Amino acid sequence: MIPLPEFLWDGPIDAKRTVLLAHSAGLPGSQPILTAFAKGLAARGLRVARFDYPYMQAMRDGVRRAPDSLASLLLFHRAAIAATLVRPDQLILAGKSMGGRISTLLADETGCAGVIAIGYPFHPPQKPTQLRTKHLATIRTRCLFLQGERDALGNRAEVSAYQLSAAITLHWFTDGDHSLIPRLRSGHTSVEHLEKAIATSASFALS
Repeated sequence: MIPLPEFLWDGPIDAKRTVLLAHSAGLPGSQPILTAFAKGLAARGLRVARFDYPYMQAMRDGVRRAPDSLASLLLFHRAAIAATLVRPDQLILAGKSMGGRISTLLADETGCAGVIAIGYPFHPPQKPTQLRTKHLATIRTRCLFLQGERDALGNRAEVSAYQLSAAITLHWFTDGDHSLIPRLRSGHTSVEHLEKAIATSASFALS
């Protein structure tokens, strides 16, 4: 039996759109970047629901675990979508890294209003030939990818060579890493990039 998702809710209950926000492979939905992201979207009038996949829920005992299989992640994510009780045209699927990838895999089948991916993992670490882009060439759902220019899982130079659907909009963050964090010498700050990510996402989600 699929366990029921436990949501962390932010934002007004009567919002025009709800954002279902999934976490990355190694950190839960309560990780700082997702907490700040969720609260930033909520402050702009969006309803946000964060949740943890079952393997992450099990890690609350202090024992680190690898992510569940892709099939299991997809199954649970579908259950989370259903549990929001939100109509597809009012739902935005979103996620950090792995959570963003799962969101894109489910987008077309759910008929959701859009996808937001924070640091889409175009390939595993140090394995640039193992691409996770096949479905991105034909995806029909509009997508916003928030990407750091020096992301180790797909930097700007690498991504420019990929065949991506016209439905995908790439928003690049100067000198940002996989979490959009720039180096001090870049002249940019993490706070600046996060605020821009929130503002860009809110505009996308409400359009």
